[in-house]
Amino acid sequence: MECTVTGMVPERESRIWRIRVESRRKNIQAVVLSELEGTPIVTSARLKNSPTSPEVVDSAVLQVHGRASLAGQVTISGAKNSALVVMAGSLLCSQQCRIRNIPSLMDVTRMADVLTALGVKLQRYDDALEVDASHISNTKAPYDLVSQLRASFFVIGPLLARTGVARVPLPGGCAIGARPVELHVRGLQAMGAEVHIDHGTVNAYVPGPRNRLRGAHIYLDYPSVGATETLMMAATLADGETVIENAAQEPEVIDLAKFCRAMGARIRGAGTNTITVAGVPSLHSTDYAIIPDRIEAGTFLVAGAITHSEIVVAPVVTDHLTATIAKLREAGSHVVLEGPNRLRLIPGDVIRATDIQTGPFPGFPTDMQAQFMALLSLSDGNCLITETVFENRLRHVAEFNRMGADIRLNGNCAIIKGMAQLSGAPVVATDLRASAALVLAGLAAEGTTVIQGLHHLDRGYENLETKLKQLGANLQRVLPTQVVTHDLVVEHP
Repeated sequence: MECTVTGMVPERESRIWRIRVESRRKNIQAVVLSELEGTPIVTSARLKNSPTSPEVVDSAVLQVHGRASLAGQVTISGAKNSALVVMAGSLLCSQQCRIRNIPSLMDVTRMADVLTALGVKLQRYDDALEVDASHISNTKAPYDLVSQLRASFFVIGPLLARTGVARVPLPGGCAIGARPVELHVRGLQAMGAEVHIDHGTVNAYVPGPRNRLRGAHIYLDYPSVGATETLMMAATLADGETVIENAAQEPEVIDLAKFCRAMGARIRGAGTNTITVAGVPSLHSTDYAIIPDRIEAGTFLVAGAITHSEIVVAPVVTDHLTATIAKLREAGSHVVLEGPNRLRLIPGDVIRATDIQTGPFPGFPTDMQAQFMALLSLSDGNCLITETVFENRLRHVAEFNRMGADIRLNGNCAIIKGMAQLSGAPVVATDLRASAALVLAGLAAEGTTVIQGLHHLDRGYENLETKLKQLGANLQRVLPTQVVTHDLVVEHP
């Protein structure tokens, strides 16, 4: 793909609890029953190791002191994108399931809120989540929750498969592109569902006396992860066989398939472009651990490279990081496999220029694009990053340029001229991965960087600040009036 440069586009534990969740109209109230076992699935206002209220999350800033030198090992949490879809997949089972390695994230809490609104009972034990979806009392997901989390749309497939009815508002989440749901809808229609969108809600039902989906041969125009996962879940309880062609091959799709198979589903081909699902009458309980988060692992590897620091990340699945590791090596870092699930990053003397084009797995992940933009802004030459997955995922360019980067935009291409250094500045996170990328840039910059928009960060990284501090970083979450720095002036209203 060729890009013509026309100029810059300006853009701007532990105590143990047990809970019962009761749904009253549209409000979900968590009632503490005892302090005997479990951890409450709390509202998005309160997360372990997170600010205690939405007001604090929205108003706090992250103060990052630059010229960081990192060292040590960081523990990688469970994969956010696996946790969310596996939680939705638990709706397929009328028995209790236990899901382990669940990260403490705002998005996980929101998905838990969606499930409880549908009548699911949840208990949490540290990183394990027990899900009892034996009684689905509501088939309409609440708008106020779905509008905040795109992944909550995943419940439409399991709801249709279990109950024959689903009403799910169009989803929200990061504003990084349209990410339409047409592929989901067309696939469900091919399986016999009647689907129409009315006033922003997708209303779907399965006609007939048994209200059961039927197997179908489905071709996806694009290997959408969300559509692949939605249709694979819906097909597990359908009559007959479903074939999904041009399916997404991401590790999270494989993880979901393994979870469903652990419950008795008959799925083969996950991880290839053709997935075949033979429907079964019902699924049974299971105890399943989700995979480590490949994007978190990649983010910390870039943290080592951008600060010229040697760090270790574990546990990881190296096959999930092939493209990320290849580009780190092209940029001059050494990435060494020290065991089946442990990687050591040894930085090079300089950050070498390289080009990146995002794409579906096994291509370079779009969720690592912003982090590599931070890295390559300090490279020894000119770089080209081409974003092919989402049409609106380069908004962080303006924030990097505020820190002294030289990046120009032309459509879906970012043209980077590597600079000797970045300078601390007040910046605003534009989405989840951009928020992490700004933290990385702040760690490498001269001076102090103050980052607003931390609600993005809390959606997808478990204890990012704590983990970075354990590696030696100097950063803290404070109110804007508490920012103290000698090299950066922050104006307060």
